[in-house]
Amino acid sequence: MKITWLGQAGFYLQCENQTVMIDPYLSDYCESRNPKSYRRTPKDDRFLQIKPNVLICTHDHADHYDPDTVSHFFSDNRTMTFLAPESAYKMAVASYKGQANLVRFQRHTVWTQGGVEFSAVKAEHSDPWAIGVLIREKDKTLYFSGDTLYNTDIFSDLPKEIDYAFIPVNGVGNNMNRIDAVKFADMVGAKKTVPMHVGMFDEISPLEFSHPTALYLTPYQEIVL
Repeated sequence: MKITWLGQAGFYLQCENQTVMIDPYLSDYCESRNPKSYRRTPKDDRFLQIKPNVLICTHDHADHYDPDTVSHFFSDNRTMTFLAPESAYKMAVASYKGQANLVRFQRHTVWTQGGVEFSAVKAEHSDPWAIGVLIREKDKTLYFSGDTLYNTDIFSDLPKEIDYAFIPVNGVGNNMNRIDAVKFADMVGAKKTVPMHVGMFDEISPLEFSHPTALYLTPYQEIVL
């Protein structure tokens, strides 16, 4: 299994038989709506050439459900499976009906494809439909929290054994700050914890998240999990 951080909360995951994108933000859509939301992490158009088997958007905010990026993948890949909770699912149904397989991916929903199991879990965010995602392939379990605050209800949705947890640490926009992220990482108990949702629209470095399990990724650099 290989993974590449696309910046913000976006990831490209290469499993044995499936390719997966989670919350890819590969445009300048946010800046076009608000000049302050300009990219500190430059675009890498190589990732727009990929045709993922599965595209996941954890909620409807534009840096997670990016209309420009999503429309690109829908127009270029009609066999793709799209997993999203109610808010982002409705946006996709309204815009891209008939292109790809649209799956309403709510908390507790499980979708299995190509030997990979996807499970939607609770997130606590300003979009009430927001979710986190568990991805399991063979002996690996990955947890992508999506945007979330520290909420104790989340832990009952998570398995006892998690290999990698990907969590926000920026502390604004209804996301955990770095103090709460450390406590959250302690509770999740993953073997490795990856800080995310930094460096795209702010000057925060992932290195500001300090935890014994921390694993720091560099945008667009592929690593083997």
